[in-house]
Amino acid sequence: MGATKPEEAGPDEAGFEEMVAAFRAREQQLLHDKDQMKEKFAKLLLGEDMSGGGTGVSSALALSNAITNLAASVFGEQSRLEPMSPERKARWRKEMNWLLSVTDHIVELVASHQKNKDGSDMEIMVTKQRKDLLMNIPALRTLDRMLIDCLDAFKDQTEFYYLSKDAPDSERRRRDDKWWLPTVKVPQDGLSEAARRNLQVQKECVTQVLKAAMAINAQLLSEMDIPESYIESLPKNGRASLGDSIYKSITDEFFDPDHFLASMDLSSDHKILDLKNRVEASIVIWKRKMNHKDSKSWGSGVSIEKRELFEERVETILHLIKHRFPGLPQSSLDITKIEYNKDVGQAVLESYSRILESLAHTVLSRIEDVSQADFLTQGQADSNPVKEDIRPVSPRNDSESTNGMTLSDLLTWGADQNESEEQTETVAEAPRENDQRHLQKLNMLINVTHRFN
Repeated sequence: MGATKPEEAGPDEAGFEEMVAAFRAREQQLLHDKDQMKEKFAKLLLGEDMSGGGTGVSSALALSNAITNLAASVFGEQSRLEPMSPERKARWRKEMNWLLSVTDHIVELVASHQKNKDGSDMEIMVTKQRKDLLMNIPALRTLDRMLIDCLDAFKDQTEFYYLSKDAPDSERRRRDDKWWLPTVKVPQDGLSEAARRNLQVQKECVTQVLKAAMAINAQLLSEMDIPESYIESLPKNGRASLGDSIYKSITDEFFDPDHFLASMDLSSDHKILDLKNRVEASIVIWKRKMNHKDSKSWGSGVSIEKRELFEERVETILHLIKHRFPGLPQSSLDITKIEYNKDVGQAVLESYSRILESLAHTVLSRIEDVSQADFLTQGQADSNPVKEDIRPVSPRNDSESTNGMTLSDLLTWGADQNESEEQTETVAEAPRENDQRHLQKLNMLINVTHRFN
């Protein structure tokens, strides 16, 4: 009898082997992720002090720094209007899930009802995620996904492109304020109508994300305690903080905040930030004096009504500064609050909303670059539509300042003045399913957050 040939593996056996190989690869990946997570949380527990000497920062600040550093390493400058690579996107989602998992264990006791076997009801206390985290974490995750989806919307576009570093200097020439960014190029006759519609819809979506992130971040910072170290560094009165000329303008009988800002030198971020620091310091000084009812520090000739009026004016100025210059660095007060904050939940929410605000502002700037290149190609005057979208038309009073506004107010704020007849017609002609889905998500976010507020 001849020798029999070994039986070849059947299709079922081959499929089983592939399944086992995939399972083992997945197991190895999970083990690798576990080791990475252990290393990251070990650093957090040590407060970034790897020597173990106990000189590290607080857990809240360590977690805040971890989220900030992760965003910086993943997004960087985001110098181009293009989707994130799959590797960066996967890393962002994975490591953010690790850092946000801490908030699952920040809970509070709430009353609940339990039904006994005999049918009677009994009130018991159960643990539930803290209310501010329960409300804001899902909202921030939604804003996060919407921003990444907006970048993904430019995946298949072929109309505008960026010049390489090897391009001639004459072609790579940019405005002085953005000399480090790559130059964007559009066709000689400008973008097509479809590309302009997509650019407009994405700009509106990102603008709303920016407003939502700003609202959440402003609310969180307002809830943080002012550290004693900041209070001790303040001058004795608001006039010394503002300076004689600014103080005179604010306390004048006729005061117009738009005219006041127009008269100030706001030609650089440094000068704008200096004004913001002065205004915030004066607000803290005057509020403390109002609370302590220290009439001597104001002078005998200043009535309570005048004090409230001056405080309202500086609040209005601060409100305008924040919304006319959303990409501004953090003020001294904000930095001090974050540094001395001990609440881990607030630290997570503040850092998450801050990096989303920064990313949204960056994406808007990249959209602005493409729009300006298109305008210049068509021979139109240079304009700045992105900044106008997030700029208030009229000053708000103290009751409508950032700290007093709900997320729903901020998301819908300025919608009327931004919707010209031409924009309305343009949006109506762009029934893209993905864009409509984004707007529906945003409306749902507004409604849910409004109920919590």
